[in-house]
Amino acid sequence: MAKLKLGLIVGSNRKESINRNLALALAKLGGDAFEAKLIQIDDLPMYNQDHEQPVPAPVARFKNEVEASDALLFVSPEHSRSIPAVLKNAIDWGARPWGKTSWPNKPAAVTGASGGVISTAVVQQHLRAVLGDQGLHLLGGEAYILYKPELIDADHNVTDASVRDFLKALMDRFAVFAGKLAKA
Repeated sequence: MAKLKLGLIVGSNRKESINRNLALALAKLGGDAFEAKLIQIDDLPMYNQDHEQPVPAPVARFKNEVEASDALLFVSPEHSRSIPAVLKNAIDWGARPWGKTSWPNKPAAVTGASGGVISTAVVQQHLRAVLGDQGLHLLGGEAYILYKPELIDADHNVTDASVRDFLKALMDRFAVFAGKLAKA
């Protein structure tokens, strides 16, 4: 069976983003089922309806990459107990212009990492609400990752066996979920 095209959307534009590292580690763990691609969002202009026609080139590229993906994995930090501005902006551009949304019927999963004890629980709740409203089919379950500097090595391997097993199981469940929707 051909691998599903997995779009990775990271809600951080930091160069050394722990969530980008997590996304790449997840892509590696899901490598048997997915062919993953990071979808850049930090070059998107701030959403403004006045700029929808024609859509700016980075927006057209972003929408094309989302539409070319069989499934989407959102990996995000939590900013001020909610969705980071760079990610919310990407979600808004993906939904516009009116009638030309890129989101509906895509299988999606949501996770994130932080150094805090409750990790990214609130942003994941907010993302589920927003993405569900956009028509994405969301994988059930929650995955809050307490990130420590040594958790993921330079080659995007998860070094903690129990965390690796948990994340591998998450990607396996997501592959089954996305595969069923891809066949529908």
